[in-house]
Amino acid sequence: MNHRQPAADVANLGLIRPPLVYLTSTMLGLVVHSFWSVQLLPASISAPIGVIVILAAAALFIWSVRTMRKAGTPVPGNRPTTSIVRAGPYGFSRNPIYLAFTLFQLGIAAWMNSLAVLVTLLPAVALMALVVIPREERYLAARFPSEYPVYKEEVRRWI
Repeated sequence: MNHRQPAADVANLGLIRPPLVYLTSTMLGLVVHSFWSVQLLPASISAPIGVIVILAAAALFIWSVRTMRKAGTPVPGNRPTTSIVRAGPYGFSRNPIYLAFTLFQLGIAAWMNSLAVLVTLLPAVALMALVVIPREERYLAARFPSEYPVYKEEVRRWI
C-alpha cells in the first residue's frame, strides 16, 4: 500500500504570488518614502546607479523568461513545470526571475535615493527565501526526483 502523497501539480497554488510580493513591497516603500525620505546614497550617484541596476534587472528578467520559454516550460508558478531548466541564467541561479525582481526594487531604491524602498525590500526577500522558494523546491524535488537534487547541489539559490 502506497501512503506517499502525490506531488502537487503546480509549484505555486496562488496564495503568495511573487510578482505581487515585490509590487506590494515596492509600493509600500514608496509610501513610506513620502513620510520618511532618508537618503540611501550621495545624491550625485543615486540616479546613475539606480538606472544601471534597473536595466540589469530588466535584462536578467527578459533573459530568464526567454530561456524558460525556449525550454518549453511555463514561466508562471501556477502552471505545471515540464522540465528543469539549466541553460542561460539558470546555470548560475535557481531563481533568476526572483533575483531580477529583487534587483529591480534595489534599483528603484537607489534611483529614488530612498532608504525606505530598500528597507521594505527586506521582508519581501525574507518571504521569498523562507516561504515561496522552499515550497517551490519541495515541488520540484517531488516532480523531478532524479534531476532536481543534482541541479540544487550544482546551482545556488540566488547567485
